[in-house]
Amino acid sequence: MGKQSLYNVEISVDVNGLGESDAWSHYFGFRKVESSIDDSTGGRIFKVNGEPIFIRGGNWILSDGLLRLTKKRYMTDIKFHADMNFNMLRCWGGGLAERPDFYHFCDVYGLMVWQEFWITGDVDGRGLPISNPDGPLDHALFLLCARDTVKLLRNHASLALWVGGNEQVPPIDINRALKNDLKLHPMFLSNQTTKNQGKYLSQDPSDPSRYLDGTRAYVQGSMWDGFADGKGDFTDGPYEIQHPESFFKNSFYKYGFNPEVGSVGVPVAATIRATMPPEGWSIPIFKKGIDGYIEEVPNPIWDYHKYIPYSKPGKVHDQIELYGHPKDLDDFCEKAQLINYVQYRALLEGWTSFMWTKFTGVLIWKTQNPWTGLRGQFYDHLQDQTAGFYGCRCAAEPIHVQLNLASYNIEVVNTTSDKLTDVAVEISVWDLDGASPYYKVTEKFVVPPKKVKQIMEMEYPKMKNAKPVYFLLLKLFRLSDKEALSRNFYWLHLPGKDYKLLEEYRQKTIPLEIGSGISVSGGTYKVRMSIKNKSKKSAAESTTSVSTMELEDRNGVHGISEETNCVVQKSGLWSKIHRNIDLARSGDKPRTLEVKGIDSGVAFFLHFSVHTSESSTGENYRDTRILPVHYSDNYFSLTPGEKMTADISFEAPEGSKPRVILRGWNYHLNHAVMM
Repeated sequence: MGKQSLYNVEISVDVNGLGESDAWSHYFGFRKVESSIDDSTGGRIFKVNGEPIFIRGGNWILSDGLLRLTKKRYMTDIKFHADMNFNMLRCWGGGLAERPDFYHFCDVYGLMVWQEFWITGDVDGRGLPISNPDGPLDHALFLLCARDTVKLLRNHASLALWVGGNEQVPPIDINRALKNDLKLHPMFLSNQTTKNQGKYLSQDPSDPSRYLDGTRAYVQGSMWDGFADGKGDFTDGPYEIQHPESFFKNSFYKYGFNPEVGSVGVPVAATIRATMPPEGWSIPIFKKGIDGYIEEVPNPIWDYHKYIPYSKPGKVHDQIELYGHPKDLDDFCEKAQLINYVQYRALLEGWTSFMWTKFTGVLIWKTQNPWTGLRGQFYDHLQDQTAGFYGCRCAAEPIHVQLNLASYNIEVVNTTSDKLTDVAVEISVWDLDGASPYYKVTEKFVVPPKKVKQIMEMEYPKMKNAKPVYFLLLKLFRLSDKEALSRNFYWLHLPGKDYKLLEEYRQKTIPLEIGSGISVSGGTYKVRMSIKNKSKKSAAESTTSVSTMELEDRNGVHGISEETNCVVQKSGLWSKIHRNIDLARSGDKPRTLEVKGIDSGVAFFLHFSVHTSESSTGENYRDTRILPVHYSDNYFSLTPGEKMTADISFEAPEGSKPRVILRGWNYHLNHAVMM
């Protein structure tokens, strides 16, 4: 939405004749954050510098369950959320106030923070053993900690909201004290208050520094005053697998702002093996009922780690089974990534489809895990991203083209303050034989600021010879210069069908051109990978297609952030891509390899990973991944003729020899770039 400028204030006290007595410094930003209840939707609305911001973010639990709270991990955590195009993190009341470095990186990357106090299910008479029903055992100590936390965090520009508790309101005395302590200074009153808060507002025009904060609204609980039903009636959620099209239906959620909605989150197979003993490597048992629904029965270790099934008997057929019964852990986790991507892209696209007409925001439960849990997450505790990470990244673009999975209307989303003009959408369908049976470029159109525009119905599924499984590529571009604004790739099936045809699609061999360039500084590696699908295009596609992925994307989807920018040098350390990873050699220029293939079609669900050069076998498994890694994109697909560039950055352990590996649904050569 714009740059978040930060400045450093330095204050020192000198004593005559004795020099400096004390000094203090802090980064800060000039901004105005307002929060109020939207009259039309009933949801809470946030404005930054007067601009309404449609909230798409997540619930933050804790950086690490053992409190290994480091600046380095915080930086990675927050950058991951910025890379997903999120704009708010809710520090859940069951966690803690993180260390100042957390909020500093939220300042740096421009993420708003909803900070909750520590009122949750462990202080309301619930749980086993039964908790104290009157809140914290020591109310005075709680308030001492709360006031100290406000002083610790109040100078951070990212801090946007104080909330009394998670799904609870603090006890009367604590709530009254927090309302009074966090009353707004008259300069910040605006329309941020509710009638109930009015009596706590001071009309004293005194120095703002005499207020504990005075600049941010206080809401008594996460389901009150513009969140969920606003009354605390446990109207957040749900927390389970959904049919992707359900998120686009008006009936899915009633209220304007959902503070918690969640789903599945199985990580890649390497994480399961790295964090669990071999008895935890078995996949769930699929028990089919007489009604045709499948119940997934996980092993005890998965159950302990809060596994959420990919089926909901009686409501949602098993989404993994749609792709064919999983053969083993690797097959299960690969299919789970397909669903993770689809599930979370649909969640955010569905919510955004109702932007400002029904909803003002949504926070996903949850984005990460402070332990090796299996419940909803976009990256695991080892900091390896799931495909859901990139589904969110796609869906939360500031400017976005999407398919409404309920109506099959193509929509264009503009969350920015600028009008989109002279734009069009290119629509292409690809079948499993590599042909493009449908191709169209729309007429030019205009999208007003902060609006969702219906463009046209996607016609292909109603055509006489529509294939049961097909790929859809949507590209939003500017007509004047063919500048790419958004690209969105779907795999779809006709009503009543499934994705089992994709199982045999794994055998396709698609010709690829793979290039690499590497820059090394100390232990930090920056790699630029280029991948091109060398399949022959159809006649229509070859003459008019917009080469979206080769163009700079102003929204950052395929752009390069400051941290991941790989400067391609004419001399230096370069590596050759090769099939035999033991024969690596470096040269003095970028290398390109052409991978032969006899088939034409989509190179489907390609993804990178970074490893050491150590070997790992089934009997002597060793996790060779280097983590964390920042990818400008991952879990992507390329139609015939398309080319994309991915920037990869990471720090390698001392003495290791990193390699970048490319794999895919129908690409199994495991080509590696040695460094």
